Amino acid sequence: MSELNQFLYPRASYNGKVKPENLVFNANLQEFSQQVNYIANLETGGKLSPQEAYQQIQSLWKSLKASYYQLGVDNGESSQDQQ
Repeated sequence: MSELNQFLYPRASYNGKVKPENLVFNANLQEFSQQVNYIANLETGGKLSPQEAYQQIQSLWKSLKASYYQLGVDNGESSQDQQ
């Protein structure tokens, strides 16, 4: 990954329980975070109205929530089981 891509699209390493669905969800979560950051910056800069920003973030949240359930990440494990 080029230096510019690393700056624009930073990725943190995953430290949780290594399962394919957890890794995919973590990537989705990081992408969600980046997109929310961009939307917030556009709203702060006056490029988006608060309502537009809210609607876009709400749409992103619904997609993230759907991916969480589709991947089966919530399989009944408590957060203590994952530590």
